[in-house]
Amino acid sequence: MDIKTFLKDNIVVLDGATGTELQKAGLKVNELPERWNISHAEKLIDLHKAYYDAGSNVVSANTFGANSLHFNDVELEEVIAAALDNVKTARELSTAKQEKFVAADIGPTGKLLEPYGDLKFEDAIEIFAKTVRLCAKYGAEIIFIQTMNDSYETKAAVIAAKENCDLPIFVSNAYGENGKLMTGATPAAMSTMLEGLGVTAMGVNCSYGPDELAGVVDDLLECSSLPVIFMPNAGIPKNLNGKAVYDVSAEDFAKIVATAVNKGVRLVGGCCGTSPEYIKLLAQAVKDITPKTTEPKRLTRISSYSHEVRFGLKPVVIGERINPTGKKRFKQALIENDKGYILKEGVNQAESGADVLDVNVGIPDIDEKTVLPDIVASLQAIIDLPLQIDSSDAVAMEKAVRLYNGKPLINSVSGKKASMEAVFPIAKKYGGAIIALTLDENGIPDTANGRLDIALKILNEAEKYGLNKENIIFDTLCMTVSANPIAANVTLDALKLIKEKTGCFTSLGVSNVSFGLPDRETLNAAFLTLALESGLDMAIINPFSAPVMKSVKAFNALTGKDANFNDYIAFATKNATAEIVPVRTEEDAGLKTAIIKGLKDQAAKSAKKLLEDKEPLALINEEIIPALDEVGKGYEEKTVYLPQLLMSAEAAKAAFEIIKEKSAAKNGSIKCDFVLATVFGDIHDIGKNIVKLLLENYGFNVIDLGKDVPPEKIADEVVRRHAPLLGLSALMTTTVPAMEKTVALIKRLAPWCKVVVGGAVLTEEYANKMGADKYAKDAMETVRYADSIFNKL
Repeated sequence: MDIKTFLKDNIVVLDGATGTELQKAGLKVNELPERWNISHAEKLIDLHKAYYDAGSNVVSANTFGANSLHFNDVELEEVIAAALDNVKTARELSTAKQEKFVAADIGPTGKLLEPYGDLKFEDAIEIFAKTVRLCAKYGAEIIFIQTMNDSYETKAAVIAAKENCDLPIFVSNAYGENGKLMTGATPAAMSTMLEGLGVTAMGVNCSYGPDELAGVVDDLLECSSLPVIFMPNAGIPKNLNGKAVYDVSAEDFAKIVATAVNKGVRLVGGCCGTSPEYIKLLAQAVKDITPKTTEPKRLTRISSYSHEVRFGLKPVVIGERINPTGKKRFKQALIENDKGYILKEGVNQAESGADVLDVNVGIPDIDEKTVLPDIVASLQAIIDLPLQIDSSDAVAMEKAVRLYNGKPLINSVSGKKASMEAVFPIAKKYGGAIIALTLDENGIPDTANGRLDIALKILNEAEKYGLNKENIIFDTLCMTVSANPIAANVTLDALKLIKEKTGCFTSLGVSNVSFGLPDRETLNAAFLTLALESGLDMAIINPFSAPVMKSVKAFNALTGKDANFNDYIAFATKNATAEIVPVRTEEDAGLKTAIIKGLKDQAAKSAKKLLEDKEPLALINEEIIPALDEVGKGYEEKTVYLPQLLMSAEAAKAAFEIIKEKSAAKNGSIKCDFVLATVFGDIHDIGKNIVKLLLENYGFNVIDLGKDVPPEKIADEVVRRHAPLLGLSALMTTTVPAMEKTVALIKRLAPWCKVVVGGAVLTEEYANKMGADKYAKDAMETVRYADSIFNKL
């Protein structure tokens, strides 16, 4: 029996922790656990067998960190081959009677992907692809992508798995205390993207104990059409006599996780701190629970890196401004590669009420295959709205959809055979909801029934590609009434008919109706109201048009789609004048605004202009630092996510570069030295790098010692510089002892130095017990503390 068949009618029991169990068995701080697959094969076999004996259906090989960043090609193949051989041997040795499967465990690279880090998306795919190919070669039956805290890296790993094997794919992500991934994705956003990508099961692992992650599980069960995975830690680690001890017992763990199974979770296991005993009790706790069927939710939705947009709750507004049709200034920006203007159009539309942004760059003067993916990536770097990728060039479309962070809206397919053959495979491979135009080789039918016939043909063909009707949104094509006075009536009749007969959602490009007539906004607003009353779900409009946006807000208020009239009142208060005025252009928006919005080019231009009249230090204190403070406050209050924080920091960095060019000296902007390192044995540096970027923008001289740094080297650097501040990062439980040793050494050799510690495995209690001066839960807290210490020097 294969795992997909078994999963249909059974609760799947996964295994527990590998890293913390190997640490108990003697794994040293500076050892890569994967090397034990060869040097300590008997211990791995014993551990895997213990999990099978405890009742696990799926045991994962010790391949979590087995990738080309950590091993050369020869050793990578050796450790993966040994890892899978160890699990298969354990399966043969186990006398337990349950169905048993072998999974390859694939963890994160430890790097942030562009534009927030230095790892390119395609490079990330290839890193994962090498591992996937070897895991498939040596007998893995499941690809299990685990502990991912970034939606983009998750997508890279899934694409690598899809392109390099035909095995089932499980995905579980690591959510923070706010119920989101490190880079901002909600459970609903991850469900939207992963369902689109076609994985087998999805869920949550690591980070916290079962109680703390219960809300994430509930969110996934509400929206996911896939079986949900739940693999929490054994609580929060505490320092007891120098060892990490988790605070949830095996009995309590089993009881809490079993409660989630009663709600509908289908795959359960454990992460950090869980042992075979935990899995044994868990298997016993769920053995008599009848599995709840995973029902298709039939949701039509798209997503960005942070959130989903779900159709049917209220009309979805798609901003039409990033499109060259009828826009001379936009065409000029494309030809001149004026990305600042294009990004400004995106920011303005987001602030004017758009839910989604259309992105079309199709003009003859440019290479759309290069420009479209670049503009999509650039917009996603600074705006968290989902995008509609709009192109008639299938190659350009696929390139953009491939690198898109989330599940996009694809515009468009038609009833033409060639169009469906080009677009449907893209949507199937990468996930995407599709705008379907009701036209075919014979043109646009003059009647509503004619357009319905094309809609039915499109649905029939989409089904052949495995695309459900929930992912098809019909555009009944709004024609200009100046050429045909009954065109609007036919469009609305077709909209109502198709919605009734297919149950699919609908879309219209509203502005077409008024082409060639005066006072177009009045006609557009009136037609939009008629269309909304006829059942329109998504309108492609100009969000800068006050009459059109008023139509949307008023419709929602009058039809019960605006609770307590909150949106209508806020909109009416903000826009008391006759038209919406977008924010200032990139030339005059100001340095502070540019930094807050993450507009690097604009920040550099503004800094250069301001330096004509201002001293560098005044610019820093009056513009840059207040902007960073505003974004930082938003991050601390959970209204701004990590990508926005990082892009604001990059914009500030661009301004600083201009200041450096103006003045070789930094005019007193350097505060003091801050030594930074990831502790010995830990090869993850994402958190450290984020802290470095923010500290530098706040004027600290950061001495970055890198990752896997011995305590002695850190202490030597602190003493040599007489540094008043040291930051230490650790992601792995196995490296916390190295952090403790480093803190103790600093306290002995450099008692003047304040030590800040952080990382996913730490708590404030743990930090206090090891003698650290400060536990920082995130990068901004590190900055605030560093400022407080500097002000006392």
